Amino acid sequence: MLGGFKIPGEVSAGGGCRLYAARDGAVALNLARASDRELLPALFETDTLDASDTDAIAAHIAQLDAAPLVARGRLMGLAIAAEQEDNAPGPARATLVESAPAPPPTHRPKVLDLSALWAGPLAGHLLWLAGAEVIKVESRTRPDAMRDGDDALFARLNQGKASVALDFRSPDGRRALLALIARADIVIEAARPRALAQLGIDASELVLRKPGQVWVTITGHGAEGPTADWIGFGDDCAVAGGLSAALRDASGRGGFVGDALADPLTGVQTAKVAWEAWRTGRGGRFGLSMHSVAARALAEARAADPVGLTAELKGWSDAAGSPFPAVRRREALALPAWGADTAACLANLPPC
Repeated sequence: MLGGFKIPGEVSAGGGCRLYAARDGAVALNLARASDRELLPALFETDTLDASDTDAIAAHIAQLDAAPLVARGRLMGLAIAAEQEDNAPGPARATLVESAPAPPPTHRPKVLDLSALWAGPLAGHLLWLAGAEVIKVESRTRPDAMRDGDDALFARLNQGKASVALDFRSPDGRRALLALIARADIVIEAARPRALAQLGIDASELVLRKPGQVWVTITGHGAEGPTADWIGFGDDCAVAGGLSAALRDASGRGGFVGDALADPLTGVQTAKVAWEAWRTGRGGRFGLSMHSVAARALAEARAADPVGLTAELKGWSDAAGSPFPAVRRREALALPAWGADTAACLANLPPC
């Protein structure tokens, strides 16, 4: 296992997310970003909280009901989920816009990976393995945060991709980004709607300009409506999708299933959706919710082999604290320096 992680209990493998006991059930609170802790006094409506004190956080959550706490946290921009979610997740894949079809392609697809962290980069990696040309685009002011996390995982997910760095705050940077989008056969992004709007990007409008172009939007909880702005990462979205509840039902103990499991599940589904849409010429914009992907995977596992699933979950719980099973992997290819391919990828681009 990259990172040397151990099978988690009530603290995620990476340590950023914890399960806490509320009055009526468990809540997963993901404090992966330094700024998240600054929001905790407002979340609990107190001026006295030491936001670095895990026991103090647990004491506040223990006095509250899960559903209103989660609703409040999501409105504030925290990645938070209840073990027992009241809202039924939508479909794992939603068609947001259908564009004009194109003849089935015969060329190698050009993929623009605008995503970060795990799910989107994994999808780009799988498309590269399938033969696509992949360009990873990062902001010069906010590069992929995975660069500062697990170096080995970042290298594995982004090997083979050209590296482009743009200043999205500048008109030239935004024009270059739009030109790269216009050239791409497949676009992968995981931005909230307002982030795209700040760049002057209307994904649904852009995809209509190019018949056959495929645009996949990865979100925590859905690409449209009030849930589109909810923050979600792999661990808390897996909890929202019911995986921790299933673990508790099977073993009698709470905990996380896998390491940020909604991320790799969504990465695989994103690659599948993008490749199938591209090779058949069925263009459009598609949304994948990590919450819903996790819920769908759980439902399919239950339908296929409920007894086996229960046994596997119980075995996982019993192994908490043990190292993840070792997996033999080929060495990742060397990565280009950050932004090394910017000039080459922008050369001879058509004007947007």
